[in-house]
Amino acid sequence: MPKVQLTVPEHLEMQIAQLVEQGEFVTREEAIEELLSTGLRAYKTSGPIEDDDPGLEEDGMMGHDDEYVF
Repeated sequence: MPKVQLTVPEHLEMQIAQLVEQGEFVTREEAIEELLSTGLRAYKTSGPIEDDDPGLEEDGMMGHDDEYVF
């Protein structure tokens, strides 16, 4: 498996460490691999957001300021 060196903000490192401490993942490396894989799958599913409709930014995803679809 290829190795990747990554620099993340301290708050993300703290969240990853907390997930490991809580037993969600066995190691930090496992947590990063799983979270990255999950993020990539989610990105592939939803894809990048196109700027075809400028109204989406102003009114939220469904026309309301507090309603978003992920």
